[in-house]
Amino acid sequence: MLRLLLAWAHLIALGIGLGAVWARGAALRSLPPDDASLSRAFAADTWWGIAAGLWILTGLGRLFGGTEKATGYYLHNHLFLTKMLLLVVILALEAWPMIALIRLRTLRGRGALDAASHGETARRIATISMIEAVVVTVMVGLAVAMARGYGARA
Repeated sequence: MLRLLLAWAHLIALGIGLGAVWARGAALRSLPPDDASLSRAFAADTWWGIAAGLWILTGLGRLFGGTEKATGYYLHNHLFLTKMLLLVVILALEAWPMIALIRLRTLRGRGALDAASHGETARRIATISMIEAVVVTVMVGLAVAMARGYGARA
């Protein structure tokens, strides 16, 4: 039962995360940003963070819990290692948007946010979000290949 629960939650997190990062990028694509687009971006960013946490926790559970395959299978599978490298890429790409959005949320909380003056920030976050969405879809392709036995070393 744990096997099913972890797999289900992992896939649900994927769907939530992909939709959220895409929505965040879409909300910030129209320039200049306004309060409504920032609200949509903040909501999507929250879901992106929730999904990332769930995705990582369930992934670690599946990797080290022995619910699918032995840990050694994953650690010796070049597609899995590529998937983990892409996760690191996403985390690295996300560092700046996370900090920028925290700053914007703080300014908004103080009532000091002029949304229109943050067009360049919004544009950069939108671009990074779309890149992250593409990387996530590549990771899905790698996961599908792994599930069919590809990438394992003989």
